[in-house]
Amino acid sequence: MKLVFLCPYWGLEHLSYHEAAKKVKAAGYDGMEIRPWDEKWEEAVKACKDLDLALVLMSITGGNSFTEYKENHQKLLEKCVSYKPLKVNSHTGKDHFSFAQNSELIRIAEGIEKKSGVEILHETHRSRVLYSAPSAVDFFKSFPQLKITADFSHWVNVSESLLQDQPETMEAAIRHTRHIHTRVGHPEGPQVNDPRAPEWKGAVEVHISWWDKIVKNHLAAGTKQLSITCEFGPAGYLPTLPYTQQPVASQWDINLHMMNTLKERWSKML
Repeated sequence: MKLVFLCPYWGLEHLSYHEAAKKVKAAGYDGMEIRPWDEKWEEAVKACKDLDLALVLMSITGGNSFTEYKENHQKLLEKCVSYKPLKVNSHTGKDHFSFAQNSELIRIAEGIEKKSGVEILHETHRSRVLYSAPSAVDFFKSFPQLKITADFSHWVNVSESLLQDQPETMEAAIRHTRHIHTRVGHPEGPQVNDPRAPEWKGAVEVHISWWDKIVKNHLAAGTKQLSITCEFGPAGYLPTLPYTQQPVASQWDINLHMMNTLKERWSKML
């Protein structure tokens, strides 16, 4: 099985897409995950294509009503798949939409995936349809083929725990995972300030244990490739010092650390 490690464009917005792609390529990543907020979609796609980088596009939208959200959701997913990325990672739905409404959004994604042949994944993210571990259970039951992006840092934050009391739900989520975001959360936040620091050893080990199970599941299933985005966020998401707003660690260095650590760890499994 091939592991495809991606770098988020999030945090590299001070660079053009081409400059960012060159930096990412030189660092040893296999691709990038991008939501072109500046709407320069063609430029983002071309930068990755020119440097032979895999591309995961993010679908993140909104609306002032469910109807408006649904229309935007469908349009943006159709736009994403039109570029034929490796995958589309969708921030689907809202935690305040009804189960029926969020189910409708998932069915829209399923239809677009079937028509386009591009895999569409639903991220476990605060404020979205899969905002917490318990919120996911009924969707796993109703949509047995539901494919998710596992960013369990959000669930840790929402539950104010390392989810040790929800093992069955975590096992189900692991089975549904097709893409991983390797961010480490803690009970009071979605991102530890530096996963290399000894005080976060416990949280890091718990997250890695989940990721290990995902990798092993895909190996057992004969999956040809598994994608992983090292997605610690920049200053603002990364804690900063008061007044100066200086980040307490380097986002770039942390994500490189995650990639290199996991590459070495999982190379022993392959």
